Amino acid sequence: MDRRRFIAAGLVLTPLAAALSACGSKGDWPDGMAEVKWDRDTCTRCSMVVSDRRFAAELRGGEKDTVFKFDDIGCAVVWMRDKAKDYPWMAEPAARFWVADAGGKGDKWLDARKAHFSGGAMSPMGYNYSARSYAEAGSQGFEEMRQHVLAKGT
Repeated sequence: MDRRRFIAAGLVLTPLAAALSACGSKGDWPDGMAEVKWDRDTCTRCSMVVSDRRFAAELRGGEKDTVFKFDDIGCAVVWMRDKAKDYPWMAEPAARFWVADAGGKGDKWLDARKAHFSGGAMSPMGYNYSARSYAEAGSQGFEEMRQHVLAKGT
């Protein structure tokens, strides 16, 4: 195939490939969770782009069903402490709080309050906690992880 035909074929096939890719699933989000637009959404606390699919978190609730997205569970914990007076609904059981399962690729989400957190991972903001649905040796529950993050003085 000569160069002109190769370029022409590429120009014809590129829009077709883009159209077909749009037909695919946008992800398997838990009921009520807003879609995370990877590499476009920014962290509510630090304004860093949410891109590492192993550490993202999302909080949703209140009268307006407000959504807050985070690039690191540590950002979520610190922000929740700092904004507790502004958003009292966060403490209510109806508030939904998800964290990415570190074993997934942004396709597995856990209830952050029920997840098991292990330290030692390299997370985007250096809080270095990753979440799993099961307990591992040395893993911590949400409240214990939360206390460790807040004890760092951030």
